[in-house]
Amino acid sequence: MKRLVFFLPLLVTFAHSQRIEPANDLLWELKAPNGKISYLYGSLHSNDKRLFNFSDSTYYALQKAEMIALELDVTELYTAPEKQAHSLVLNFDNEGEPYTNTAEASKTSYGDEDGMPQFLDAYFQQYADNSGKEFFALETLAAQRAILNSAAVGEISEYRIEQFLTTGDKMIDFYLKGDIYRLHDLMKNSLSLYENLYNQLIIDRNKQMADKLSPLMIDKSVFCAVGAGHLSGNTGLIQLMRAKGFKARRILATFSEPPTSASLHVKSARNHHYINDTLGIKLYFGGKPKVFNDSFSEALLQLRYEELGQGNTYTVEVFLRTFDTGLQQLSERFIASPPESPAREIHLPNGGEAVEGFADTYPEGYSWTRILLTEEFFIVLKAYGGNKFMNSTRPFRFFDQLELF
Repeated sequence: MKRLVFFLPLLVTFAHSQRIEPANDLLWELKAPNGKISYLYGSLHSNDKRLFNFSDSTYYALQKAEMIALELDVTELYTAPEKQAHSLVLNFDNEGEPYTNTAEASKTSYGDEDGMPQFLDAYFQQYADNSGKEFFALETLAAQRAILNSAAVGEISEYRIEQFLTTGDKMIDFYLKGDIYRLHDLMKNSLSLYENLYNQLIIDRNKQMADKLSPLMIDKSVFCAVGAGHLSGNTGLIQLMRAKGFKARRILATFSEPPTSASLHVKSARNHHYINDTLGIKLYFGGKPKVFNDSFSEALLQLRYEELGQGNTYTVEVFLRTFDTGLQQLSERFIASPPESPAREIHLPNGGEAVEGFADTYPEGYSWTRILLTEEFFIVLKAYGGNKFMNSTRPFRFFDQLELF
């Protein structure tokens, strides 16, 4: 299970038609003692599309900030290959093409396939990477897991913690209204069923995050997004930052038509262009991929990018080609197609050699796989996900954008 604890609009005059939601408390301006302006935003760890209807000032704050800070570096969740969380039940047509008997969206830890590709926090980090902004993680994955394994948590299972922090209908309803106070009360009431759990998951972490944010926000303008349940209350981040000398003010949520220039800027940062000059490859991902250095692998390069909201994964491996390396041998090794859908050689637009097929391999499970040969290397591309993803053209669009130079 990947879901962990995790747990701003400026008053600008626009020549647009505006809708105002004055009760929305998700975005706060924090002014440091030296006058530096930063922003604190309450997030929800979900990919529900309704959460991404950002206010004008949220877009402005994202564009204006020099650094994006989150509870966790989301790429730590890009695990080494593991079995798909959702099981696919597949059939094959007369031409060997796989299909499912359902168009239902597969569920993920952060929503389902009908939501955004990334959950909200991952979207903010993806924006930072794609727009060239600095990024800072307030915690590590190991630190979050240590809390779950602590003596104070005791016999509470990770599944039970999951139930406490789930983004259920009531929590999403409070969030869409920007009601950080009722969100905090809902979380506190749930966690208080167990001794010290609320203190460890919320109060202690709030203090640690405030201690890290204070010097950051004195040095530069930061857009910090943390779970909305961390903001309010006497021990919430808003009060803790005030105690450190910051002036905090809630910013009205306005929504303009047509879109503002800041919103267009943020929305344009959709792709990350990965270039490896040594190996001569170019690839486009939705965000920055994680580079793995597996000492047990013969690969010269291992890349992995996950759309955590929808549950889709894209991997790239580059290997040194030996004199006896052929597509048939590579297909048997990396694709291992089911008999109903054998892999096939394909002709690429640039005239290169490739084999492609629907693979059933361990530990990924079902994946679409393409293998390309160059004079020096062979490249293995894989893409896999839920029902809708595996029955779409998205894996092949990912394969087709690979450039060799």
